[in-house]
Amino acid sequence: MDAAYDEATGLMAAAVVVLDTNTLEPVETSVMVGRSEQRSVTGDTLPRQVPALVEAVSKLTVRPDLLICDGQGIAHANRFGLACQIGTLTNLPTIGVAKAPVIGATAEPGPDRGASAPLRHAGETVGRALRTQTGVKPVYVSIGYRIDLDTACEAVLKLCPTYRLPETTRQADQLARRGLREFLDAFA
Repeated sequence: MDAAYDEATGLMAAAVVVLDTNTLEPVETSVMVGRSEQRSVTGDTLPRQVPALVEAVSKLTVRPDLLICDGQGIAHANRFGLACQIGTLTNLPTIGVAKAPVIGATAEPGPDRGASAPLRHAGETVGRALRTQTGVKPVYVSIGYRIDLDTACEAVLKLCPTYRLPETTRQADQLARRGLREFLDAFA
């Protein structure tokens, strides 16, 4: 799942893509376009993302086995990032896969695909830096709801056969941007 924003109009598109994990082909998609009723605090888009993403999930006819959020799970300042919020509201296993850590420190994982290093904060492991492609920057995986870190990292690697980010995130990002663009074009 992912969201796209148009700051000029205040519109947002929230998109969810359900993939077949064997083929990585879309099984179903859902896009919600509208104006967020929530204001975001500088640097925190959660208040406006969460309701729209939950609504996009609720429109699915297929129940996903796992939701992958473009953001954090417990590796968040309040230990309750996007993946935690979405998971508790949908009652689905949820993980966060972020491009950069918000909190914590980690050693650089080895250069090969699958190499990882714990992401630690305040003496606790809150996630893992995971290299999804050889020689490419790692992603930061943290649990959100009803899943353990090892299983989360296995799922992320399976969903990253070619690119740094999981196919779910890549496709949801494209779908959200396209949905927002088509909505704006319809009223231009």
